[in-house]
Order: sequence, then structure tokens, then C-alpha cells
Amino acid sequence: MSPVRRRQPFRVDPSATAAFSALRDALPQLDRARPAEGGLRAVVIGGGTGAPMSIRTLLSLGAETSAVVAMADDGGSTGILREEADVTPPGDIRKCIAAFARDPSDPLVRVFKYRFAVARDHALGNLLLAGLEDACGSFPEAIAICERLVDAQGHVYPSTLDHVTLEARTRDGRYLDGQAVACHSKTALDWVALRGERGVIEPYAPALEAIRQADLVVLGPGSLFTSIIPNLLVPGVVDAIRASRGRVLFVCSLADVQGETWGLTAREHLEALFDHGMAGLVDYMLVHAPEPLRASSPADARASRAIGADAAPAPLEDRQLAAGVRPVSITYQDLVAIQAAGPVVLARDLADPERPTWHAPAALREALGDVIKMTRARRR
Repeated sequence: MSPVRRRQPFRVDPSATAAFSALRDALPQLDRARPAEGGLRAVVIGGGTGAPMSIRTLLSLGAETSAVVAMADDGGSTGILREEADVTPPGDIRKCIAAFARDPSDPLVRVFKYRFAVARDHALGNLLLAGLEDACGSFPEAIAICERLVDAQGHVYPSTLDHVTLEARTRDGRYLDGQAVACHSKTALDWVALRGERGVIEPYAPALEAIRQADLVVLGPGSLFTSIIPNLLVPGVVDAIRASRGRVLFVCSLADVQGETWGLTAREHLEALFDHGMAGLVDYMLVHAPEPLRASSPADARASRAIGADAAPAPLEDRQLAAGVRPVSITYQDLVAIQAAGPVVLARDLADPERPTWHAPAALREALGDVIKMTRARRR
């Protein structure tokens, strides 16, 4: 008689597995490489599982890094805590705090990311943040305590302390309510907005100050409509980006794994940012482009070399189709149009060979290092 297989009582949060594990394993070696000259302030704007990759990579480059995180999450453990305990959404904040940990292998940092099957699959970090918010009467103080617990190398700021809900409209005209519903839409989204519980949504002032003081603002990677853009919808955030002295980098996703951007090209990702307040504010755009682009004429070839991004989308593989994964495409014509709109395009082979929806840590580090060099040169 075969033994009964019991459900594992503890597991590491999915955001710390797969590609995030690759990042965790690779960057300790990269950290020993000579970092960039100190003094550059970077702020990552996003949420979910993408922002931690930018955070960890920027730290490895010696940048003084902080993060501004969306507060519209209402799925999973966070959704339960929002509904039943009326707390500020802790999930994406927790993921970014863990990314800032000085020693990711420290047992306290690891258990901070544990999920407990015996407790409705809650992440311990979520419960800590929720409990500390109640004990302190302040979500920022709860964040600060958790940052001290993991010896964080930077600060995490919620974009707002108000309880907000994401509203979305799909490209076929349907309206969706809530972040968890919107991110799994059956068709790509066209527009999103925030609805505040008290009507007017107030920004979190320290988050705006971090943005204004940044030399480099990094948008993403991450879910475009449900992780990145919700920050930009908070009043004052786009104005802070406009008022900052920093350059803005948009790290475009490698592939669609949820419905919210299904089938959208890299150019359409950027246009969505423009439609939500970022027109004229993006200086650099990092896109995945693994293959050389065949120009249609000698003039196209010269222009392509000047742009520095000869690339075309990789073909879909059977295993990607089976998993519901579609690479975000970039064509030469789109690339020219993007640059005509202002951003300098950096097109690189960025995908992790084992995990095609995630950035390869070394490739992302090299690309962000190049952006930092360009940012420093423009400052001089």
C-alpha cells in the first residue's frame, strides 16, 4: 500500500522561485564584480514579481535604490487580508522588502517569504505586515520594522496609503473590477483607473520625494496594467517624475503570461504608458530582441545601426503555446516609431534560456549598467 502524500505545510512564495531563484543564485556572484561608481539614486516603480528583479540588479550595480509599489493588489493572500482584516495590501510590499535584504539566504529572510498551507496559504511576511500595521497604527512603520528585520539595503514606499480598487476596460469594450480579475482578462486591456474608498486618492508624500530625488526611474519589469500603471494613476506620481532630474527607463516585459497584455507589441506597451500620463517622459526603453533584423533597404540598415537594435521576435515554441506564453514582439518599423516618439531603444537578447518569460540576470544587469552609464554622461 503506497503512503498517503500529505500537502507540504510550508513552501517558498512563488515570487522567490523559478526565475527569482535564478536571480538570487546569480547575483551573489555578480555582486562581487566591481560595482558602478556610488552616488546614483534609483527608484523602481512597479509591483508583483518584476520589481524585485530590478531592485536586486540595481543594488548589485552599487546604485542607492528605493521602490515605489502599487497598492491595488486584491488577489490571493493579500486579497483575503484586505477583505477580512481591512489592511493595506501587503503582498507586493513584502516581495520588494525581501529583494532589498542584505543576505537573501538568511533564514529570517527565507521564512519571511514562506507560505503556510495550514493558514490558508498566507505568506508570513504578509501576516507580519498586517499585524504590525495594526499594532503600530501605521503601515509605513510596519514596513520600516520589516526592513530592519531583513537588514534592507533600501526603502520601500507604497504609492498611496488609501485603499484603492483597480477598474479596467478591455480592448473589446468590457469593464472589469479589481486587479485580480483584470490581470486575467481574456483579452488585452485598453484602459485602467483607480477608485478610492474615500473618493479622493492621496499620494504617499515620501514616495513622491523619492521619485523627485532620483537620477534614474525604472518602470518594471512587470505586469503593465496591474503593477506598473496603477502607480502612475495616483495623483502626483507622474508630476513627481516630470519634476525629477532623473532619466526614465521602461523595462518592457518579455512575454505575455496573463491576459491583460495578450498580443500587444512592445510599441503598444509604450503607447499604453503614454495613454496613462507618461507621454514625453520616457528616455530609454529596454526590449527583448534575440535575432538580427533584416532591413528592407540600405537606408533602413543604416538607420537600424544608428538605433543600435537589430532585432525581430523569436518564433513561438510548442511548449510556450501549451503554457499560454506569447513573446512580446518588436519589429524594425515599431522600433523606428518608438524612437521617433522620444525613447532611446536598447534591444538585447534578455530572456533566461530556461525561463523564457523572465529576464536573464546577467543580461539585465549589463543593460541596466549601460543605462546608468548613459545617465551619468547626460548629467555631466
